Amino acid sequence: MTSSASALASVLAVESDPGGGFVSPTIQEFYPPALAEFSVFGIDFSITRITVISWIATAAILLFMVLATRRMTVVPRKAQWLMESGYGLVRDNLGRDVIGPRYKPFVPFLGALFFFILANNAMSIIPFFQISPMSKFAYPLVLALLVYVLYNVVSIKNKGLGGYLKEVAVPPGVPIPFLILVTPIELLQMFVIRPFTLAVRLFANLFAGHMLLVVFSLGTVYLLGKFGENFSFIFAPLSFLMALFMTFFEVLVIVLQAYVFTVLTATYLNGAVEKAH
Repeated sequence: MTSSASALASVLAVESDPGGGFVSPTIQEFYPPALAEFSVFGIDFSITRITVISWIATAAILLFMVLATRRMTVVPRKAQWLMESGYGLVRDNLGRDVIGPRYKPFVPFLGALFFFILANNAMSIIPFFQISPMSKFAYPLVLALLVYVLYNVVSIKNKGLGGYLKEVAVPPGVPIPFLILVTPIELLQMFVIRPFTLAVRLFANLFAGHMLLVVFSLGTVYLLGKFGENFSFIFAPLSFLMALFMTFFEVLVIVLQAYVFTVLTATYLNGAVEKAH
C-alpha cells in the first residue's frame, strides 16, 4: 500500500464493527475533538487536529519560501527555481494575463492565496495527516469572504458605489422591461451565489477526494484481513490499486483547485478594476 494510504488506514482503522463487517468512513472525521478551548471577548474558540494541520501547512510553505529565496543565484537551484516558477505563474498567468495592466497591486494577495491553498491541500496525501483543512467548509468560506470583500471594495473604489450597483443591477444591452427579472438574478449572483460557489467548489473537491481515498484505503485493509475468504483475494488488490490511483489523482486535484480558486479571484478582480461604463 502507498505510504499515504497505509498511514491513513492505520489511523482510521481503530474503529471496527463488532460483527466483523466493513466500517465505512463518516463525516465525523471532519469534526475531531477539541485539543484546546478558550474564549476571547465572550466568543468561544477551539483548536482541533485540523487547526494544527493548517498551522503546520502554513509554517511549512513559509519556511520553504524563506529557504528558497535566502541565497538567490543567477542560475537558480532547485528550490529557487520551484519558487520562481510558482511566483511567475501567479504574477504572469494569473495576474497580468487575467487582471490586465493594473495587476501589480494584487500579485501579493494572489500569491499568498495560491500558496496557502496549495500547502493546505497537499496535507491530504501526507502520511499521518491525510486530510486537507480545505475539506472543512469553514476554511474555503473564510477565503471566499476575503475575496468577496476585496473585489467589492476595489469595485466601489474604481466605479463609485452608485456606478458599481448600476453596473451589477442593470447589465448593458438588456431591454428595460426585462430588468424586473434580470436585476434580482444579477444581484443574487454577484453578492450571494458568487462567494458561495467559490467556497463550495474548493470544499467539495477536497471533501470528495478525501472520502474516496479513505474508502479504498480502509477497504484494502479490511479485505487483506479477510484474505482467502470469498473473493477477497481478487478485490483486495483492486482496492489497493484504486487507493493508489486516487492518491495520484489527488495530487492533480491539489494543484488544480488551488489554481482554479486563484484564477477565479483574478477574474473577479479584473471586473473590479475596470471603470464603470
